Amino acid sequence: MRLLAMVPAFNEARNLPHVVAALRRLPECDVCVIDDGSSDDTAQVAAGLGVQLLRLPVNLGIGGAVQTGYRWAHERGYEVAVQVDGDDQHDPSYLPELIAPILAGRADLVIGSRFLREGGFRSTASRRAGIWYLSALLRLRCGIRITDPTSGFRAAGPRAIELFARDYPSDYPEPEAVAIATRHGLRVQEAPVQMRQRRHGQSSINAARTLYYLAKLSLALLLLPVPDRLAPMAPDQETGA
Repeated sequence: MRLLAMVPAFNEARNLPHVVAALRRLPECDVCVIDDGSSDDTAQVAAGLGVQLLRLPVNLGIGGAVQTGYRWAHERGYEVAVQVDGDDQHDPSYLPELIAPILAGRADLVIGSRFLREGGFRSTASRRAGIWYLSALLRLRCGIRITDPTSGFRAAGPRAIELFARDYPSDYPEPEAVAIATRHGLRVQEAPVQMRQRRHGQSSINAARTLYYLAKLSLALLLLPVPDRLAPMAPDQETGA
């Protein structure tokens, strides 16, 4: 199995050493940091850690950074790609539990849910309410029950890597990516994990952006089209990061 850990990072220079050190404790896991146009020393820190570094010339947002990672994984034939955020909230020790359903052939995409296991950081009450709302909307529109649709701690198998390399939401992508995967017939599961509060810095999502986030995702999920079956990616659709 070829396993790639994708670490999207925007101004996470202080958190990256902890994230990379934890990932390196996992055997046979390649690490790729996607620097999303950071204004701090994120790129220099990543380069000094000896990991694969992809630098975006401008800030594309989390969706663009993650899709860059998926394109890198697809073009280089990785069988599993895991997303681990650069803010150190995700504990890489849970990665074996995330990738197990993929290796067993039971799932194409596995979401790490903080609500299936006691303990750990579960965000604020207002954000938990938003998560519950998005979970209910996903169940209504896609017929899938996901307890933690905003979780960016997830693992993708070959079919999900191929799909997301060519089609991935650009803005607040996590719940919409679950819907896209479901609509394309991919098998989506959850695995219990614990999360931590970020070690340094603060989230870019404030109260105003939370309202925009929910409104944007609601519209995206309500208007989500029913796709054709997932076809193999044509050569001209493969684009380098």
